[in-house]
Amino acid sequence: MTAPDFEDLLRDLTPQVLGTLVRRYGRFEGCEDAVQEAVLAASVQWPEEGVPGNPRGWLVTVASRRLVDQIRSDHARRERESATTAAEVVPEDVPDTDDTLLLLFLCCHPSLTAASQTALTLRAVGGLTTAEIARAFLVPEATMAARISRAKQRIRAAGSSFTPPEGAEREERLRVVLHVLYLIFNEGYTASSGSELHRADLAQEAIRLARMVHAQLPEDGEVTGLLALMLLTHARRAARTTAAGDLVPLGEQDRSVWDRDLLDEGTALAKAALAGPELGPYQLQAAIAATHADAATAEETDWAQVHALYLILERIAPNPMVTLNRAVALAERDGPEAGLALLVTLDGDQRMAGHHRLLSVRAHLLERAGDRTGAYDHYRRAAKATASLAEQRFLEARARRLQVELRTQ
Repeated sequence: MTAPDFEDLLRDLTPQVLGTLVRRYGRFEGCEDAVQEAVLAASVQWPEEGVPGNPRGWLVTVASRRLVDQIRSDHARRERESATTAAEVVPEDVPDTDDTLLLLFLCCHPSLTAASQTALTLRAVGGLTTAEIARAFLVPEATMAARISRAKQRIRAAGSSFTPPEGAEREERLRVVLHVLYLIFNEGYTASSGSELHRADLAQEAIRLARMVHAQLPEDGEVTGLLALMLLTHARRAARTTAAGDLVPLGEQDRSVWDRDLLDEGTALAKAALAGPELGPYQLQAAIAATHADAATAEETDWAQVHALYLILERIAPNPMVTLNRAVALAERDGPEAGLALLVTLDGDQRMAGHHRLLSVRAHLLERAGDRTGAYDHYRRAAKATASLAEQRFLEARARRLQVELRTQ
């Protein structure tokens, strides 16, 4: 087994082992430390001695012993006498139950902010180090460590137990889990700041976690839809930038380099997601992505269908970004003036005030409508409004091209 194979195996097993320990001992922070020590021991021993027949059981046993030793040590320091908890014997049996989903529920506890939920999910379930998470979100490692530590403390203070939520609470917590995975994927696919347009490792981690959830909830339409959306979107990654790292918009991408295997898998999942009795936002977004995947060229895109799907999405999950995307589809179907008229409805939304996406879409539609001066102004404003250097370069290049055209008129 190669080094990458060891890493993949350990990354897959880590959340399962952590879930088992948290279920058994209920000490989230202590369990996580014990599991990390067990994973470190495995990374040293397994390449030399070979992978044990039951690697998950090996990790659970080693981590449990480390945790019990720590409990005994802590208790001895406090009371210098034996206690029931401290005397707990490490059980030899390791149940086959995969507690990854329950661990995700715990990391996405409603008492946490979205940022803390995301960081804790990547740390505990994704197996990323604090330094890796800090680099992904462009913050100092100490800042991210403090955020994760506060999240653990908040969960402990909330008295959260490692038991499956039921009924409406379960559905609500699952929606939070899916939203966190969606945020992780989006940050990986289009970084909110920094020099790179995307961070493939972060997007791939979101896909891996979504696959875990889908494996446990294969009949859930929204879970299936989210995984389909990720696959269909990630399939376009290689065509999104030039060799120099500059952004290439969807309509100008070389579709021959789209990942066909991911497209086929994503399309099949998108169709399966739509077969359920109800429609959710991820199912509809997956259907939109599948419509784009079905078109051999940008000109062949069924924009009427894309617009219809956005219209449904706008009704069931109102969001200014959905309206913004619908404006793009409407412009493709009925002309730029129709898209511009829809954008006017967003001008009073404080969530979109000065947002670079609204500015850049308006610039694009103004350019198509023949208003080069207005388009130039909006491209310039959009470039200043984004923290992504790749998007800045793209928008500034569009502005410069229009500036040259205006001078030669």
